[in-house]
Amino acid sequence: MKNKILVTGGAGYIGTHTCIALHEAGYEIVVYDNLSNSSREAINRVSNLIGQPIEFIKGDIRDAEAMRNVFSSHHFFGVIHFAGLKAVGESVAKPLLYYNNNVSGTITLLEIMAEYGVKNLVFSSSATVYGDPETLPIDENSKRSCTNPYGQSKLAVEYILEDLTVSDNSWSLIALRYFNPVGAHSSGQIGEDPNDVPNNLMPYISQVAVGKLDKLNIFGNDYPTVDGTGVRDFIHVTDLAQGHVAALNYLEGQINTGKRDSVGFLPINLGTGKGTSVLELVTAFSKVSGQPIPYKFAERRAGDIASCYASADKAKNLLDWQAKLSITDMCQDSWRWQRMNPNGYYIK
Repeated sequence: MKNKILVTGGAGYIGTHTCIALHEAGYEIVVYDNLSNSSREAINRVSNLIGQPIEFIKGDIRDAEAMRNVFSSHHFFGVIHFAGLKAVGESVAKPLLYYNNNVSGTITLLEIMAEYGVKNLVFSSSATVYGDPETLPIDENSKRSCTNPYGQSKLAVEYILEDLTVSDNSWSLIALRYFNPVGAHSSGQIGEDPNDVPNNLMPYISQVAVGKLDKLNIFGNDYPTVDGTGVRDFIHVTDLAQGHVAALNYLEGQINTGKRDSVGFLPINLGTGKGTSVLELVTAFSKVSGQPIPYKFAERRAGDIASCYASADKAKNLLDWQAKLSITDMCQDSWRWQRMNPNGYYIK
């Protein structure tokens, strides 16, 4: 068994898939989650898939005493930090909630990590930190700016991580900037389970396909793209999960060879490097599922951009990681999950 990892927010969509990837890579995991937008059932299913129970602790990253109890009873190599609120629209309506949870919560986590001498972190960042990109594909040196409080909260944490490594070079902090995670585990047992009407495109499409929603609203059909609809870099969630394992392996390798001081703050894009339009994704999903996807065009949403896709060269060169699964794979796995779990995990 390799090192022990604390996974905050490990009951969520990306967290559950990463827990499986970590287990398969030999890591021991402890999941810490307040279940505010996730389900205990998701952890039960991960346990079934890996064939052994996962240590799960219900708690909030803003609760310093609860965090101390976790760190005092385990010897962690590092933390993968997923815990955070993630709905753009909700962040505009409730900015204080997002700054309190995503920024203040991360500060508390970092303070407790420092107390216990745990200085390795893989942070769940986002391509939203790039705002409306000036050039494509987007690389890690692109200008950062945000158009909503959710994105601002991710960017604020990145600045905190940068400043921390400047003040103390014993920290090794990787910020993985995700593009658009979609798909589900190939078993159909775990996947994306939004609490209400989905905010993200793929679960919305799949809920239309399964009959839960009447039709898809496509926001904007007059963008300067291949078919007028927005273009995004969709990445399979299991590829994304492997990116976290690759980041941990990189940290271990650097530390084992005495290069810890050179890690510092390291931002890395996780994407496929290819753009797919909304209409192209709808067509692919309809073909895979055999279901019609009724849609209508609506006005552009404020803050939406025409195109966004990654340069994933840094991840390939530094982490020896690249996305392997196709749009067809993403649609097949999303459809399997939705068909097998029309009401998600049932238990909230």
